[in-house]
Amino acid sequence: MSLLSFLLGEKKKTASVAKERLQIILAHERAGRSAAEPDYLPALQRELVAVIGKYIRIDPNDIKVQLERQDNLDVLEVKIELPEKR
Repeated sequence: MSLLSFLLGEKKKTASVAKERLQIILAHERAGRSAAEPDYLPALQRELVAVIGKYIRIDPNDIKVQLERQDNLDVLEVKIELPEKR
């Protein structure tokens, strides 16, 4: 090990860094699955209303966001009731 590499630290390979980050994210997600409803769902619903509201007038109550567990999968269900054309 050279003095320069010791002082600057050795660069890790991009793939190994990405793998470590993914493992951290997965561990965090698995730890948070015990909650019945994740805390990001209300924020997601508000953001959907804001984005769709840029294009059409919509009632915030016409968007429903729900997270369900089916077997080993988490299913995010988004129901949007659009107004009828006039």
